[in-house]
Amino acid sequence: MEIAKFGVEDWLNVWENDAIYDIAGSSIASMTLEEVLQTIQIDKNEFMNLCFNKKMNYGWIEGSPEFKAEVCKLYKQVTPEQVLQTNGATGANFLVLYGLINPGDHVISMYPTYQQLIDIPKSFGAEVDLWQIHEDDSWLPSLDELQRLIRPTTKMICINNANNPTGSIMDETYLKKLVDIAKSVGAYILCDEVYKPLTEEIQVPSIVDLYDLGIATNSLSKTYSIPGVRIGWVVSNLEVAEIFRKIRDYTMICAGVLDDMIATYALRNAALILERNKRIVQENLAILKDWVNKEPRVSVVFPKNVSTSFIKLDIPVETEEFCIQLLKEKGVLLVPGNRFNMPGYARLGYCTRKDILEKGLEELSSFLRSYDE
Repeated sequence: MEIAKFGVEDWLNVWENDAIYDIAGSSIASMTLEEVLQTIQIDKNEFMNLCFNKKMNYGWIEGSPEFKAEVCKLYKQVTPEQVLQTNGATGANFLVLYGLINPGDHVISMYPTYQQLIDIPKSFGAEVDLWQIHEDDSWLPSLDELQRLIRPTTKMICINNANNPTGSIMDETYLKKLVDIAKSVGAYILCDEVYKPLTEEIQVPSIVDLYDLGIATNSLSKTYSIPGVRIGWVVSNLEVAEIFRKIRDYTMICAGVLDDMIATYALRNAALILERNKRIVQENLAILKDWVNKEPRVSVVFPKNVSTSFIKLDIPVETEEFCIQLLKEKGVLLVPGNRFNMPGYARLGYCTRKDILEKGLEELSSFLRSYDE
C-alpha cells in the first residue's frame, strides 16, 4: 500500500518541539489533568482514589456504558449500539474508511481538509475527486460543483465540519442540501466533527441527525481540550456500526480504562468545559482580529468561533521557507499552507494560551517587517 506523507503531522513532528510560541495547533488551550478536574468540579483526592482502585484490565471493549451514554446525549436519536469508542478521531476516520472503501470505489472529498479523508481512500485504491473550497465564499465548496462531481456509483462524500485548516462552517441549511445530493445516489457522508463552533448564532447539527447514511466522527482533542486521553468515537446507523465492530477488533481492541474514565467525566460535565473554551475562543479571536487589522501583510477569512484560522501572507518568499525562518529567528510556529497544498497561506491556531498568542503575534509582526525594507 502506498500513501503520501501526512503533511501537517510530518511538519509538527519535525518542528513542534523547537517552538517558543506555538500558534500552529488547532486545539483549544489543552488542559492539565488538574485543570480538567478543577473545570468539571471534581475533587482531586476523590478522583485519584478512583484511579488507584481501577482494575487495569481491558475494560469495556467498545467504551464503557457510561461513556456511550454521554456520547448519545450529543445527538438527537442515537443509541449506545451506534457508538464505538476509538483512538481519537484519527482512529475513527481510519475505521470508517477501512470498513467501507474498496478498490475502484468513487469518493469525493472536501479539499483541502484533514489529509486522512483524501489519502487513505486513495491508498485503498479508490478514485478520489477533490471538492475544492473557495476563499471568496468563506472557504466553502460549491454545491453546484458537487453536483457535477457526483456519480450514480459514488460511495462516499468526506467532509470536515468545521473545516481544518480554515475554520469554515457548513450550517444546517447547507448540510441539508448536501444530504439531498448524497441521498440521490445513496452515498455515505463521512463528517469529521471535531471542531464544534462555540457560538449559538449558527445551527450546525451532526450529520447523523440529518441522514441515515451519515457517519460522524469526533473526539475530546479539539473542542474539549483533552487530546492527551486519545479518546474519540464514531456514530453511524446500526447496520454500518456492525461493519465497524468487525474491523475494530483488528485495529484497536480497546482504549485505556483511565482514559475512558476521564473522557466520561469530561463529557458528563461538557457544559463546564465548553463554557471555559467559549471564553477562550471569544477573547483570543478578538486579539487575532485586532492584530490582523493592524498587520498589512496578513489577511484572513475569520472563523466563526472555531479554533483554527487560515491566514493569507503577503510575502516574497516560499511559505515553508518563511515558516522555518520564522521559527528559527523568532521561535514562532505556524503550519505552512503548502502542507495543505495551499502555498501563500498558513494555519494559525489562535486558541492557545493568551500570553503565547499575544507574544507570538508580536514576534510574527516583527519578522514580517523585514519584508518592508
